Amino acid sequence: MLRLGTVFAAESEIARFAKMEQSQELKRVTEYLRDLQSRICTSLEETDGGATFRQDVWEQDNGSGRTYILSNGRVFEQGGVNFSHVYGSALPAAASSRHPELGGSPFQATGVSLVVHPHNPFIPTSHMNVRFFCASTPSGLVWWFGGGFDLTPYYGDEVDAVHWHQTALEACSPFGSDLYPQLKAACDDYFHLRHRNEQRGIGGLFFDDFSEGGFENAFALTRSIGDHYLPAYLPIVARHRDTPFAPNHREFQLYRRGRYVEFNLVYDRGTLFGLQSGGRIESILMSLPPNVAWRYDWRPEPGSPEADLVENFLQPKDWLAQAAKQESS
Repeated sequence: MLRLGTVFAAESEIARFAKMEQSQELKRVTEYLRDLQSRICTSLEETDGGATFRQDVWEQDNGSGRTYILSNGRVFEQGGVNFSHVYGSALPAAASSRHPELGGSPFQATGVSLVVHPHNPFIPTSHMNVRFFCASTPSGLVWWFGGGFDLTPYYGDEVDAVHWHQTALEACSPFGSDLYPQLKAACDDYFHLRHRNEQRGIGGLFFDDFSEGGFENAFALTRSIGDHYLPAYLPIVARHRDTPFAPNHREFQLYRRGRYVEFNLVYDRGTLFGLQSGGRIESILMSLPPNVAWRYDWRPEPGSPEADLVENFLQPKDWLAQAAKQESS
């Protein structure tokens, strides 16, 4: 487990926490996150070429935020990009279960979270999140970053998988050669539906409780991951946006979206944190697809692309090493 970082020396911690929102660290993070949200929404609108994002600015007793929702576009059935800044008198269980020493601590959290659900079953669903936490403890204020991005295809495509992971590698490379394998393994472990014994997708990057190298290094990594989401996803969208599909492809997409819903409502820490902290429900659940289907004990035809997805494609593997081996053979 990575050690949490201390932002401020212990002075009157109550006073420090009251001033946290005015701290330069938090200001820099929130400014970046707001800009990231705007840039991503602009690019997704341009890619869709039809629909535009609806902006929903909200404020409640424990924080505020800005949710952007795009619906029924030419390419994207629904996309949600949420910025939030929330605070409370006690860190919720979803954030403190791994750090019992922080249980009951006052906190602030800010982040951007997005999910994009395309119409075309051959375009994967994508998810990205970057976030920053501060908590006040008797020994001082602590902080950490977290987030990552992951891809959930409905039909396996090795070119897509290699591109996604190559971009993830590029996001991590300036911070050490061992970081990408570490964050990739964490992503494979996190996005696993234990009750189904299935992976949600082909992974990507996942990090939490990150303060290595101090604030500047941890913040730079977070920015790099946030900034690499569009280069990772948009070329995949471009490859498949005009791929023909039949009703059976759409039916399978809706069925597999059920797995996405199961993960988000049962395991996802961000969803659980939002619910436990009294967050805004519409923004918390904007990640859920607008159309989804469950079919009792449905099994794909053996040898079909639908069977191959879970049996062979949605398995943790070193996509980059596999691609390099194929190129050299």
